[in-house]
Amino acid sequence: MNEENTIDLDELFRRMAWKDDEEAFRIIFYRFFSPLCVFSMRYIRQKETCEDIVQETFLKIWKNRQSLEIRTSSRNLLITAVKNSCIDYLRKQESEYRRQEQYNPDDDLTDSPEDIYSAAELEQILHAALAKLPDNIRTVFEMNRFEGKTYAKIAEEQNISVKTVESYMTKSLKLLRIELKDFMPLIILFMS
Repeated sequence: MNEENTIDLDELFRRMAWKDDEEAFRIIFYRFFSPLCVFSMRYIRQKETCEDIVQETFLKIWKNRQSLEIRTSSRNLLITAVKNSCIDYLRKQESEYRRQEQYNPDDDLTDSPEDIYSAAELEQILHAALAKLPDNIRTVFEMNRFEGKTYAKIAEEQNISVKTVESYMTKSLKLLRIELKDFMPLIILFMS
């Protein structure tokens, strides 16, 4: 397993904020840049604009790293920061549009509410998909992805072999990939 995937996101944020650790920031950036770009496309349809917004958001996070307030989780901080940046961008675009053209109220510059998923909604979608897994497979998946336990620790606690844990994880990821195919880039934020 890649070392970057085993490092806890909250620990990376602590290293970045308290120790000015550029390597921790780099790991966070490369792990979450693509999924956050996909997330931002819920608000803004231009891929290049989304990439710019996510990159600028990461730059703000780095500049303000010592004063970051993580209220729920680091993942939620990333999602909320990108969402706010997208909303700010849309507001600026709308304001600019109003100045340049006569405003037409029939034009909708943002997605419909049904197309925008909050972090809580995505979490509900993930948990609904997890509920469809067999109990033993779901338990192993949750122990690994949500509790951060190693395969060896799970095998010991569940009284099964490490190979069985690996098999369960493979099955769970395969089933979740099918079940969550439309949401996978966003769900990655919750599972990485």
